[in-house]
Amino acid sequence: MRRSPWFWFALFLGGTVLLVLFLENRFPGTLSDPDNRMSLVAKVGWIALIGASLVAGWRLRPKSALRNAAIWAVIFLVVIGFFSFRQDAGMIGQRIMSELSPTQGDVRDDGTIAFSAGPDGHFRIQALVNGSRVTFLVDTGATDVVLAPDDARRIGIDPASLSFTQFAETANGTVRGASVDLSSVVIGPIDIRDMPATVNGADMSDSLLGMSFLNRLGGWRVASGVLTLEP
Repeated sequence: MRRSPWFWFALFLGGTVLLVLFLENRFPGTLSDPDNRMSLVAKVGWIALIGASLVAGWRLRPKSALRNAAIWAVIFLVVIGFFSFRQDAGMIGQRIMSELSPTQGDVRDDGTIAFSAGPDGHFRIQALVNGSRVTFLVDTGATDVVLAPDDARRIGIDPASLSFTQFAETANGTVRGASVDLSSVVIGPIDIRDMPATVNGADMSDSLLGMSFLNRLGGWRVASGVLTLEP
């Protein structure tokens, strides 16, 4: 006698509930967490629905039901695999992005962030300065954080409103600078607040991340073409 899909749904649901009760009896306390209970209810419902659909479909179209069962099995394995390895997948994706765009950096498990040297051998770092993106050239020969005028404008500082009373000797001669305070400089897990900086009076190809910033870190090192910053 042909049974309705609802009969198979009830049968699968009842069987799954009995299995859950058996496992709870063998492993007490597993369902004491409300989140675990809600997750289990959803999974039981899906198992019963899919199982009933497959059985009903098998009775009507065996080949089609077998194909559908294989599709559901693949979907189930993909979903389980994604959730099981989602953290590893995220780390792999971050590593790939750090290679494609070295200025982004690679956040490590120990909380540090690492940057690969560019083709010219220099390290460039993308930071959030006062909430806006600025790419810095790391310069251990620079005393301060130095902003190019264009980058100053990008973060909301108008060079025309500043007093360029500082003087600095560079390879291009003497340049003027104006002191400013940056409310935040964020690089990955690193967040430096109230960072003094200088806006350069002349145009620059890159803003500079100097020793005043590096000395605020927990530590930094360069090895094998990789710059590592510690919070």
